[in-house]
Amino acid sequence: MPEVPVALSSASVYPLSVHDAFACAADLGYDGVEVMVTNNATSQEPQALIQLSERYDQPIVSIHAPTLLLTQQVWGGAWNKIRRSCAMAREVGCDTVVVHPPFRWQTGYADGFTIGVRDLAEEYEVHIAVENMYPWRVRGRDARAYLPHWDPVGQGYRDVTWDFSHAATAREDSLEALKSLGDTVRHIHLTDGSGGSFRDEHLLPGEGTQRVGECLAYLADSAFDGVIVAEISTRKARFAGEREEMLGTTLEFARRHLGQLTDRSGAQQRAR
Repeated sequence: MPEVPVALSSASVYPLSVHDAFACAADLGYDGVEVMVTNNATSQEPQALIQLSERYDQPIVSIHAPTLLLTQQVWGGAWNKIRRSCAMAREVGCDTVVVHPPFRWQTGYADGFTIGVRDLAEEYEVHIAVENMYPWRVRGRDARAYLPHWDPVGQGYRDVTWDFSHAATAREDSLEALKSLGDTVRHIHLTDGSGGSFRDEHLLPGEGTQRVGECLAYLADSAFDGVIVAEISTRKARFAGEREEMLGTTLEFARRHLGQLTDRSGAQQRAR
């Protein structure tokens, strides 16, 4: 069975640039980069991304569509965001597009979402992996923020992205969810969360309450043929090199629990 690739999300180097994500991934020994499409011009330009991929010898493993609250102004309407992300994925040479489920106020979009993403996936010959989210909490009560639901279990998606930080915020058991989702799990956002707040924390794996290591071991022993993507928050890095240290620790965690530690990766960790 081939080794599961471990890639780096460009969101993990925020507020640095997409260029920095490719440079960090290459320096630390990651297997590729997930590009989150944002207001940053480079993240929206396929040829610029291809040049970065070739320069740093880092394949682009996935495109994260601009379906976040902070990217509502990027690429217009909801379906256009997904369509353009699919087209970009084909152009840069990857086959996975990560999307969030519709917000509850996007009722027209949400009504046909499950069928719509399936049709676009077939049209562009890509996997559109819908990400697990979490309930918003207002005055201590859960609010329905996403349609058809924040939890992809039972929604009939062909492909799913599982995010451990989102699971912690939702107070879900990721291992049980992965077992329930079976072979629809296409993509993993490697991170963690405490589950003690309503915030999406994106902690380093192992620093929260999720059974992240067990989940990676489970995936390694299963027929999982997707990609593990480190998506941690490094915004609070306090000194030069701390961000790289955090990203290196995350990579080592992934390789260890996937059973992939080799002389090469061990040497890289010792060098840091």
